[in-house]
Amino acid sequence: MTAMTPHRRTLWIMLTCLGLGFTVSQGYRSVAALMAPAVQNEFGLVASDLGLFAASFHFAFGLPQILMGIGIDRYGIRRTVLYAMPLTIVGAVLSFLAPSFAWLVVAQVLIGMGCAPAFLVCTVFIAKRFRPQEFAAVSGLVLGVGGVGMLFTGSPLAWLIEHYSWRAGFVVLGMGSVLAMAAIYGQVQEEQQTLPAGYPTRAEIWTEFKALILAPQTLGILLLGSMTYASFMTLRGLWLGPMLMQQLDFSLSEAGQVALAFSVLGLFSPPFFGRVAVHGLNRRRLIVQATVGTAVGYLVLAVSPAAWVSVVTCFLIALSGGYMVLQYADVRASYTPQQIGRAMALFTMSMFLGVAFMQGITGAVASWAQSQGWPIYRSVNLAIAVLLLMGALAFQRLPRAASMVAERSA
Repeated sequence: MTAMTPHRRTLWIMLTCLGLGFTVSQGYRSVAALMAPAVQNEFGLVASDLGLFAASFHFAFGLPQILMGIGIDRYGIRRTVLYAMPLTIVGAVLSFLAPSFAWLVVAQVLIGMGCAPAFLVCTVFIAKRFRPQEFAAVSGLVLGVGGVGMLFTGSPLAWLIEHYSWRAGFVVLGMGSVLAMAAIYGQVQEEQQTLPAGYPTRAEIWTEFKALILAPQTLGILLLGSMTYASFMTLRGLWLGPMLMQQLDFSLSEAGQVALAFSVLGLFSPPFFGRVAVHGLNRRRLIVQATVGTAVGYLVLAVSPAAWVSVVTCFLIALSGGYMVLQYADVRASYTPQQIGRAMALFTMSMFLGVAFMQGITGAVASWAQSQGWPIYRSVNLAIAVLLLMGALAFQRLPRAASMVAERSA
């Protein structure tokens, strides 16, 4: 083990502070799983409204990713994240005060926009400051530690809802935003961002993004990217609590305990997969196999005959979910060094717009199933499984970068 130099120590301190912002964003994006029943009762919502409640955050998070990438290039990591994060505080206050469901949705949009650079700044920081061969492992570690934010949306959030209300959760998360901003302001330093001679204009940047989108390997990468993390967050961030309480007759505290265990298991998965030594076509095969295996898990949830089978299956999904870190390594290997920053932004956008899409679609599926007298959560899990399989098929069949055959060190 090489001794940590002062420079490396400083890098890890800065990454930890940036990761704190990502951790808080993980808490915001997963609150709906336990808040949904209480919000539904207070505002008289239908199942499709719950999908909108959860999806609005992810839509607002995902849509500005390209703009955030441009902001990082032009103004730097520190300024970009500090300019965006105050929106999370405004959104948290508005959520606490929301007099109607419409106001709550507006608040979720503000929070999503404020959290938009949270993970992107971490990946760009790692790509710029750490060795290329460390990228997957360090990114996996950040993803795993970022899952601590979801621990709050397990038993602690259930306790707050039972003893106070769902609104109290936004008070705690708003305080977390303030803490993260203070840490980033105090510890994350970078040289004054100056645009070098020949730096592309905004029009040229958009032209480069268009070329990136039209690259032959991009469509398959984005289609799968929009389904994998989306499946995890659609379960953990929206339907886990309602499914446990309404289908399996768990109490709120019992559902909170399952959500907490789910989140704890999810902490260990990304760091593990970040250290899996597979590259090129072998990594792509593993990504496809893991996606198909996850889809099978949702099929089991759809037909599960017993509560314990459902709970164990949820835990297995949590343990396997970290394979998504391999997709970031795949993106890094599929584009030139000059394209990596924009490719990361585009891929991150697809991930979170995919969450918004899947949560919205499953909300519509749930409402339709209810109107037909069909089991709601079996229909939801079946829909997730189908979407995952479609993403895996697209990733497998559509073109890939030639560099995947003789891949650079990732």
